[in-house]
Amino acid sequence: MADPKGFLNHGREVAKSRPVDVRLKDWNEVYVPGSLLPIISKQASRCMDCGIPFCHNGCPLGNLIPEWNDYAYREDWAAASERLHATNNFPEFTGRLCPAPCESACVLGINQPAVTIKNVEVSIIDKAWDGGDVAPQAPERLSGKTVAVIGSGPAGLAAAQQLTRAGHTVAVYERADRIGGLLRYGIPEFKMEKRHINRRIEQMRAEGTRFRTGIEIGRDLKATDLKKRYDAVVIAAGATTARDLPVPGRELKGVYQAMEYLPLANKVQEGDYVTSPISAEGKHVVVIGGGDTGADCVGTAHRQGAASVTQLEIMPRPGEDRAPHQPWPTFPMLYKVTSAHEEGGERVYSVSTTHFEGDEDGNVQWLHLTEVEFIDGKLTSKPGTERKIPAQLVTLAMGFTGTDRENGVVEQFGLDLDERGNIARDADFQTNVPGVFVAGDAGRGQSLIVWAIAEGRSAARGCDRFLTGASDLPAPIKPTDRSLMV
Repeated sequence: MADPKGFLNHGREVAKSRPVDVRLKDWNEVYVPGSLLPIISKQASRCMDCGIPFCHNGCPLGNLIPEWNDYAYREDWAAASERLHATNNFPEFTGRLCPAPCESACVLGINQPAVTIKNVEVSIIDKAWDGGDVAPQAPERLSGKTVAVIGSGPAGLAAAQQLTRAGHTVAVYERADRIGGLLRYGIPEFKMEKRHINRRIEQMRAEGTRFRTGIEIGRDLKATDLKKRYDAVVIAAGATTARDLPVPGRELKGVYQAMEYLPLANKVQEGDYVTSPISAEGKHVVVIGGGDTGADCVGTAHRQGAASVTQLEIMPRPGEDRAPHQPWPTFPMLYKVTSAHEEGGERVYSVSTTHFEGDEDGNVQWLHLTEVEFIDGKLTSKPGTERKIPAQLVTLAMGFTGTDRENGVVEQFGLDLDERGNIARDADFQTNVPGVFVAGDAGRGQSLIVWAIAEGRSAARGCDRFLTGASDLPAPIKPTDRSLMV
């Protein structure tokens, strides 16, 4: 145990953010560089090393949280990094992007603010990179087997790294021009600078993983031809079919899916554009959808100089405390203020868009909405609450409905789907086609980055067993596992 009295002597402290007026002038991460290290040892000391560490179960990866908290408290960064990497390939991703279900399951969180597990995690990995403790782990020998991974998001990268380290020759196919999937083009720079992806890619190259960009399986290369080339295939293509809003005026110019809007802003940071082809500068922006993707749109619009930003959510505003049906240690739905929300804008709950109104040139100008409420479990409009708000740029951030069915992968492989429309798989993450596996959102449905990495690691184990008859790779989860997530 780090410090038996740590949780009594120290309150919860989190990373310091740069002032809003400063960070809105750039696209760098919002936190003050180096602000965590002076406080992180004390924060790690608050961990009680519980007899039953519920944080393990709250984390889909099964991170050994009390162990690396102890090492962080003692400032043994190399040992902390080793324990961290034992269960997580990319802690610098999860430490920045995961909503931390581990903290919701922290035993200390029953009656005190939980341990800052996420901040400790990112401090360990950043210190490990700075200290040279993160090195390529090339396999001692090659198996002679080949694997193709479709998709280079967190699930695909985790599967590829695990399979490469197991000795297989792995090639990752990505339809975009750069590796990273939604990590690259869906997550804004101010939440995670892309240098973190780049150095992991270099590590994986040094280990032997090969990368093929600009190739969309199903279109540029038939899935059946890919299957002939490789001994096994792992599909980690994500759930990229966005939920649409079929209301009058949807066709107006200026109404975009979030994943049409966000990638262009990231491409500016990559140097592909001077300014984004879809910019919020000087416009009244409306973001439909109250989740993390919606918040990403809000923060992006602020940095592009929007005249105003309004975020709409059809559900009621969550409470600030756990609801009775979401007891500890489950992951509760709470009112959350992200860094993007700190920067301004308005959040409106319990409203539904009825239609869009445009000008004579076909550009969206107004969004019409109505207040809604649940009556007998059914969402119902409130009479007399209709109004309109200015909207010159609208982004739809309402989630995703499943994997891409138009590129031909599902049909060309002949894959079965489950009742939710995701690619079906067995206990080894194998589909109905022998040698074809699925990991991440393509098989699970839209989910969190920590689930994607866990699924990639588990699918890698199943694939390794298929290729060699046995596997020493870990499998953190089963396909049906929902852990403590609500």
